[in-house]
Amino acid sequence: MPLFDYSFLSKIVPKAKIKKGYRKAKKSYLNRVRLATSLFFFGMGFCFATWASRIPDIKSALHLSEAALGTLLFAMPIGQLFAMPFSGKIVTRYGSRAITILGLILYAACLPLIGLATEKWQLAVGLFLFGLFGNFCNIAVNTQGVYTQQLFDKPIIGSFHGSWSLAGFCGALTGLLMLALELSVFQHFIVAFAFVLVIIATSQKFIIKAKSKQEAEKSTYSFWKNPDKNLLLLGLICFCGMASEGIMFDWSGVYFKEIIKAPGALVVLGYTTFMISMASGRFLSDFLVARYGASKVLIISGLVISTGLYTAVLLPYIIPCTIAFMLVGFGVSNVVPIIFNVAGNNENVPTGIALTIVTSISFLGFLMGPPLIGYIAELTSLKHSFAIIGIFGVLVSLLVWRLKVIK
Repeated sequence: MPLFDYSFLSKIVPKAKIKKGYRKAKKSYLNRVRLATSLFFFGMGFCFATWASRIPDIKSALHLSEAALGTLLFAMPIGQLFAMPFSGKIVTRYGSRAITILGLILYAACLPLIGLATEKWQLAVGLFLFGLFGNFCNIAVNTQGVYTQQLFDKPIIGSFHGSWSLAGFCGALTGLLMLALELSVFQHFIVAFAFVLVIIATSQKFIIKAKSKQEAEKSTYSFWKNPDKNLLLLGLICFCGMASEGIMFDWSGVYFKEIIKAPGALVVLGYTTFMISMASGRFLSDFLVARYGASKVLIISGLVISTGLYTAVLLPYIIPCTIAFMLVGFGVSNVVPIIFNVAGNNENVPTGIALTIVTSISFLGFLMGPPLIGYIAELTSLKHSFAIIGIFGVLVSLLVWRLKVIK
């Protein structure tokens, strides 16, 4: 049973009900809602990809070692942790629509702040705020994704996360363009900020205004008093998947440069193929889930993640490693959409709070994975660090196999 009251749809475009027919007007409106939700996912992904695309330049400008960069990258998960206790309650109290719009504005506004950093502490502050507002934005936008999914009879939530991945690819290409134009990091981030503001201005009208029944009643649910074990396990599954995803964002280029010894522009080949594969996999996710079921798709995805990472470690050559990174991309593509949808439809916990629990745990993997890679690489080698992360894919498969709430 849907957790959401969609009776407000009966008030859609009254005049169109007479002129074109209610069903046609309703379908058109729902498709516009879906597009708006996709664009907010795109905006959120574009912000992160914009930051990730200029990490090497920021690292060079501030003269950071791998360990120093790893330390500073911890500022983002610290910001995430700081927001975790109250972000879900705020989304529940004020509604996901308001926090979706405000959260994305503040998240994008952090980019110019990061671009202005000339000292390590300034970068740390910028990344802390990036993680903080990213948490609010992530909870609210994913809540909108769950609500929009409930408007449709077929699976569509994978396409939202596909939009996030597509934004990552577009963000990377934009980064290359900005480098070619010789724009500074700050100038690049200002352009990205303005682009996201355009997305917000053109799509905010169609972000769902209504609240879930539980949110409307201002549920007093407390996870600490009555923890839901299924949500913890869902968060752990997503942690493993997103840790694998995070290292691809921050370290795939470094891996191709230092381990594969890729020449010139081919350094970005691993990251580019990973992003294309992940985006494609997320747009295929809805079809795969509808045909084979979420559980089977996740179990296979976990094995594909591990296969890709260990192939990159055992065969450190440009063609095998490119294929390996594509496998990782396809494997991680299914984890987030499926897990977030299952969590958001928990009947015992308000959607915003349920997603806070799962996304906070999972994004710790996404944000903490890259810094940990830096430390392990400093102590041993980058290949060893990738081998350790490779275990996470197997853990995804084992946890899904044991968890009964994923059908």
